[in-house]
Amino acid sequence: MDNPVTPRDAAPGPRRRDRHGRGMRGPIAPPQVPLAASRGDVFRDLVEDSVERLERRWPQLADIDFLVLEVPRPDESGEAWSDEAVPLGRTVPARDGRRARVVVYRRPVEIRTKGRDERAMLVHEVVVEQVADLLGLTPETVDPRYGED
Repeated sequence: MDNPVTPRDAAPGPRRRDRHGRGMRGPIAPPQVPLAASRGDVFRDLVEDSVERLERRWPQLADIDFLVLEVPRPDESGEAWSDEAVPLGRTVPARDGRRARVVVYRRPVEIRTKGRDERAMLVHEVVVEQVADLLGLTPETVDPRYGED
């Protein structure tokens, strides 16, 4: 009668995930598919796309830092915002050797939009408005298609 091999009799070695003899697991998706992109990463990409679109017309935007923050901080006065007054973005002018910055707030923009296309349009509008404020121009001057969608 054959004696079956028990775990105690098996040769010691590293434990593997291959418990059922089917081989090691492979990747879930090809590396070029962005399965692990978070909502923050996707939103940052929308801001970058908008900036790239504007840089073709305004090369001086290369001297401005564009940031994405989750939510705005309350005013220094300590007042809370109403739902309509929560800012979607802001500008920080250049000073003391620091570059000018445009900040876009992710959560307030996401709350006001339903889908990716709508979110991309609102992000672009916010970026255009903030760039216009920083450059002292009207949004229509920064992007002639501003407000058309």
